[in-house]
Amino acid sequence: MNDDADQQHPMPHARPAVTVSAGFAADRLRRALRTSLTHADPATRSRAAGRMEKWRAVLAGMADGTLAVGSRTPVAGLPAWVTPEVVRGGFATGTPAAGGPLAPYEEEAARRAGVPADRAALFAHALTEDGLAGLWQLLDSGRYEVALPEEAALLTVAWLVRADDFDAAAELVTELQPFADRLRFMPRPADRPAADEDAVHRRTVGEAAAALRARRPKEAVEAQREALSVWRPFDDELLAYWLPRTGAEATAPARTGVRDGSARAARTAAPCAEAARLLERYRALAAAHTRCGKHRDPKSNTGIMLRALEDAAAGRPQEPRLAGLLRHAVASAVAKRGRPGSPEHARLRAEQARQAAMPAHHRIAAAVADRLADLDQGAGTPDVDGPVAPIGVSEAEATGLPAGTAVPPRLQQVVFGALSAPPETLVARGLVPSAEVLAALVPQLVANATAARHADPALRTLAAATYRAFRNRRSLLLLNYAHQVRVDELPWVKAVAAHGTDADTGARARAAAHATLRRVGDLAVGAFPGTLLPNPLVREMSHLAQQAELSAPFTEELAADIFMGGFSPKFLAAARTAADLLDGSLYARYYGIDCAAVRSMAVVHAAEGLGSPSRRPRTVAAFDRLCAERADGDGGRSWSPAANGTVIEQAQILTTHNLAVLVRYADVAPAAGWEALAGECLAAVCRLVARVHGHPRPLGTLKDAAYAWRQMLFHLSLCPPDRQAKFVEHAAAEAARQPWHTAARLAPAVAGLRLVAAGGTFEADGTALGGLARRFQGWTTTGHWMRGRSAG
Repeated sequence: MNDDADQQHPMPHARPAVTVSAGFAADRLRRALRTSLTHADPATRSRAAGRMEKWRAVLAGMADGTLAVGSRTPVAGLPAWVTPEVVRGGFATGTPAAGGPLAPYEEEAARRAGVPADRAALFAHALTEDGLAGLWQLLDSGRYEVALPEEAALLTVAWLVRADDFDAAAELVTELQPFADRLRFMPRPADRPAADEDAVHRRTVGEAAAALRARRPKEAVEAQREALSVWRPFDDELLAYWLPRTGAEATAPARTGVRDGSARAARTAAPCAEAARLLERYRALAAAHTRCGKHRDPKSNTGIMLRALEDAAAGRPQEPRLAGLLRHAVASAVAKRGRPGSPEHARLRAEQARQAAMPAHHRIAAAVADRLADLDQGAGTPDVDGPVAPIGVSEAEATGLPAGTAVPPRLQQVVFGALSAPPETLVARGLVPSAEVLAALVPQLVANATAARHADPALRTLAAATYRAFRNRRSLLLLNYAHQVRVDELPWVKAVAAHGTDADTGARARAAAHATLRRVGDLAVGAFPGTLLPNPLVREMSHLAQQAELSAPFTEELAADIFMGGFSPKFLAAARTAADLLDGSLYARYYGIDCAAVRSMAVVHAAEGLGSPSRRPRTVAAFDRLCAERADGDGGRSWSPAANGTVIEQAQILTTHNLAVLVRYADVAPAAGWEALAGECLAAVCRLVARVHGHPRPLGTLKDAAYAWRQMLFHLSLCPPDRQAKFVEHAAAEAARQPWHTAARLAPAVAGLRLVAAGGTFEADGTALGGLARRFQGWTTTGHWMRGRSAG
């Protein structure tokens, strides 16, 4: 998906037109249909059926022209600011997310207002004196939720009216009116105001409780419990019955003998009441406990003893062969578990009874979910240790669980996901496993920094809620350098943009945005030093930079399959920032970057753009050519996703993919220090390259390893020269300690690093020393040199 906010027009040089095929949607429809018909879980089948209907809508819209996939306005008749329903891949279904049947809270609002239960009537009522009074009450209390951006629209109208800006309110109402009968513009009432501004959470308490209640008994575990608690004791009863009747010793089984079996068969010809009672007990257990089936196997020890038991209960003489098998089965059971009543047998059965008595996890999960019931279900909680404490005495009486039962770690993790705390705390506790998860949390912080520009507290709360809801909006698949809708394009956000901001408030807002940008940057770079910053996180950083009035050129990762061959001016600006920071550094020398040429290119482009803004180029041809030439040497590429990927990677190398921008504009300086981050990157490289061995499709892993290698070089380049030299030798030793296949693959990359650190350079093809040293990059069109490399 192309999220670059500035790219608008394709490059003039030859590129095939990128279009969207219905094949992807058709394939998704087929998958959903298959799942809806064949999956064993009813809930999964139901969800698949819902996806199937959405993909049908996508295909129908593409066929009849009501959907323009790849456009900022994919749904005919809906402006860009309307939140579309989006399915996987960025395809809009044609349905607005704020549409559909009335929500329960809308029906209740219509009932209280005494108006028809339709959105047009609710919209009209909201503009009356009573309707505005209700909205003002919500504004002042903060007890509302905005799940979709549209749900903030009428609250914004009410705020404008109270601020005596009737013109802006009327203009906003005029823009909303055509959609009043279709879209949900009212907020959702809530029991509590918004949570702590500095706290974030991965899931709400309600989501955690639902996940706990959804846990079901595991068939394998319950079968094992049944075996230990029901069938093992019954096996002991069988063994105790037959042991004195066969004369078997607690020794290794002897060879089956027909003669002894025949002799004992004669003594079991009369019906045995004890055998009949034991057989009846077995039949009752088999009817009530059906998870285990081993006892039904006629060749098992239990099965043989049961067959003999049937003969004994009926008074039938045992066949010689069965008598021999019986003696063998009894001797085997004694040899395996000991004679019933013996110390070793008692210890075994006591341990098995202890295991069988352990409470099932789904029962513990239900008890923990009950503990969460009294908390705010729509928010996180600052206390996650209390809900996972061992089961108390009163709970034991109510649930039947033993007092003191510990909550298993897996269930604890479900609750920990609802922890509401600063993001640094969540990272420290291991609750943020990736940069993508961090990106999903950051909007909660950015919303508050964005809202700080408003002096009025009620407007700040509303602005923060609007921003959080907007960041839940799913990105569209866009083509031809189009950009995603920005929050300031929402009509109700534009209507209050200039309100309530004095000089002092504006200065505080800029400082807050800058501080949040540095905080987010330190967190992202420090916690995930070897990972590319994901696009959602880049967008948040870019927004913060705008709020701080910084001209920071943050750049998104572009998709190779829809790349049009050109880069917007901000890519060159980011490359200029990197050139200023890294000129002469290990990073620049390793990747062969002519920093002076990049600066000169930026100066020329700036001079060309001094004229009319409408005539400024939307892409930078010189930078495009530079990336293409660095990718293949002459810039004469044929179009393909792999070829595109090589060019995009060169842009990432030249710009450092936002790392230099964070250092230059956000003053990012992670607490661990740059050398420590380089070490973490090296560990990530070794870990990723190790996965290549035996991997049938390793190219994605190799790309991730190359990105981590590049970030290692960036972090290392900010260290003093003496520390760089020591780190390079450490990297060589660390690579040599890896498994043979990993060490063999890393050897050329390490040789290249040592070469450049010592003042050497690569050849034009990225190799040196006769191919023994190589520049490590991720994308290639000819097969990656690291993929097939073996020892030696």
